[in-house]
Amino acid sequence: MNPIIVSRLRRDASFSGEHIRFAATVLELKNLTQGQGTALKLLAEGDHDDTALAAAVTTADGEAGLLRWHLLFRRLNTSGLIEHAVQVDGDVMARLYPVGRGSTLPAAAPAGPVRLSRFAEARVVDGTLTLRAPGRHLAVELMPQAAGLLGELATWNTGTPAPLLRLLATAGLLAPGGPDEDLETTERSYAQWHPADLAFHSRTRFPATVGGYGGTYPLGDRFPPEPVSPPPSGLRTVALPVPDLDRIAATEPSFTEILERRGSTRAHDEETPITLAQLGELLYRSLRRRGTMTGSDGQRLANRPYPSGGAVHELEVYPLVTACEGLPAGLWHYATDRHELELVAEPGKATDVLVKESRNAAMMETDPQVVLLVTARFGRVMWKYETVAYPLVLKHVGVLYQTLYLVATAMDLAVCGLGGGDAAAFATASGRDPLLEGTVGELVLGSRPRTEG
Repeated sequence: MNPIIVSRLRRDASFSGEHIRFAATVLELKNLTQGQGTALKLLAEGDHDDTALAAAVTTADGEAGLLRWHLLFRRLNTSGLIEHAVQVDGDVMARLYPVGRGSTLPAAAPAGPVRLSRFAEARVVDGTLTLRAPGRHLAVELMPQAAGLLGELATWNTGTPAPLLRLLATAGLLAPGGPDEDLETTERSYAQWHPADLAFHSRTRFPATVGGYGGTYPLGDRFPPEPVSPPPSGLRTVALPVPDLDRIAATEPSFTEILERRGSTRAHDEETPITLAQLGELLYRSLRRRGTMTGSDGQRLANRPYPSGGAVHELEVYPLVTACEGLPAGLWHYATDRHELELVAEPGKATDVLVKESRNAAMMETDPQVVLLVTARFGRVMWKYETVAYPLVLKHVGVLYQTLYLVATAMDLAVCGLGGGDAAAFATASGRDPLLEGTVGELVLGSRPRTEG
């Protein structure tokens, strides 16, 4: 086996005359020599090694043309226009290619033992096993004959071919340090990160490492936008009283006082539970749909008391009631457009699991009177936004938490946000598809104990 590195123009680029087009970019290449033009045509046609490219240049331009070609080839690499592959007997084993913006210039092969980084991710992309490292704009495709090398690279070894190591090193897929100084376990900057957390953070906070970022409408040509509100469930509904906001504004404490009093309360008044009117007022002031509009993209948008990226407002709230004066126990859904509750599930084993998990998470001695289960209708966000869709959901959960906290504090209710929850348990209780609508937040709510200030 004699592996070599070959190169070609990146897969989404084309060469014609004196420019290279890729995505929405055009790279002008003025005053090309005949040899440079021939070499560029070879790169546009497929994989060629340095020897073949140099031969094409010298045939037309002589030896003196090689320096100019090397400078141009380096420019193409630093512009991220070249893919590199490891080839054995004419067959490609692995290929380095850009998925974001940045250089594709291959790094030198590391000396000494090497292994894959514990942060390396392997996934199937367009039918090919592909490796990525968090925060990097490059990926490496592995063909079937090279996939077995992943097992060998799980531990420190010296048997991996140097050309393949060059591609892996360029993509940031090799662990720093060595067997005697494994920086991924000894350095805090590495050790404090779980691979999944670092991958999520890097993907969503480093736009140059992804192909699309922001409002790119990745599903716009395949699916219609989801409706601004989910359809009625068809089960029993309970109308909620509409609070008098003018009266509340005239008698309520100041915003500064409310903000200073805000806190988490993990106990409820067992003798005097929260009432239906109080629950309805909290939901009305925090979540109700105040109006709708149609965006320039045709998506129906909403206006609620808390902010939402693009006004998509994908969040829904399901009050899980164990004790609420005037409202039967069970899992309910708050219809933001109609200001009413609709029954989703009667009390039972599935809802008991949710109550128990929330009680344990809040470290309460008794069952919470109400658990506000926050869900996201993911398609409302993911239809429009690429890469940042799920981070937007989490940001929205945060602003909703604070809104519920402040309104509950103003109403002298006990509220406590929870740091985690069980989307599978909610799916079982509600019958909702967790990939279409799943829980992303939870708060416990109830009447404030008399001993609480």
